[in-house]
Amino acid sequence: MIALLLRDLRLAVRAGGGFGLGLAFFLIVVVLVPLGVGPQTELLSRIAPGILWVASLLAALLSLDRIFALDFEDGSLGLLATSPLPLEGAALAKALAHWITTGLPLTLAAPALGFLLSLAPEAYKYLLLSLLLGTPALSMIGTFGAALTVGLRRGGLLLSLLVLPLYVPTLIFGAEAVRRGADGLDPTGALILLGMITAGCFAVLPFATAATLRINLR
Repeated sequence: MIALLLRDLRLAVRAGGGFGLGLAFFLIVVVLVPLGVGPQTELLSRIAPGILWVASLLAALLSLDRIFALDFEDGSLGLLATSPLPLEGAALAKALAHWITTGLPLTLAAPALGFLLSLAPEAYKYLLLSLLLGTPALSMIGTFGAALTVGLRRGGLLLSLLVLPLYVPTLIFGAEAVRRGADGLDPTGALILLGMITAGCFAVLPFATAATLRINLR
């Protein structure tokens, strides 16, 4: 499992699509929003939590289609299915590799980009904490979606349509935690629910992903 994780990390770094593409998209969205809505500081501060979370969610979508596609094309996925490592473990390693190359850089970059949207100073720690709790769920859900569309032509669009509705609870509670922190309210409830969503995803979706891969590989 560790060898598979390290292999996926090396491939992501060589391809450049994990670290660079997601961060570039995140930066572009955050820069374009003030140009579109105007320079009103109060307005930007009010919408900043939602914009930052939506931008993170969309940036995480960019590399989902490559989670299993390359392995399917070169036959590595079939070898994984027959290896001593259970497919549940392989799915977990794939999700973790996606989070390290996409979710973690987005989480670390978000506070710096929050400054461009005039995010309230009180909300920065809650933005970082909510992304740390929520982005692993995005990667795990995306891994499940990638398993559903593996082997399909033009599966990227279908993958987005399948995954986006599943992202909605994470988006709601993540943005709400940051919003409540910015308003000086207690965001503990939203953070707990966000953590429960992530825990539930990692408890259930590796098995669902493995079952889906077995069906697609028949």
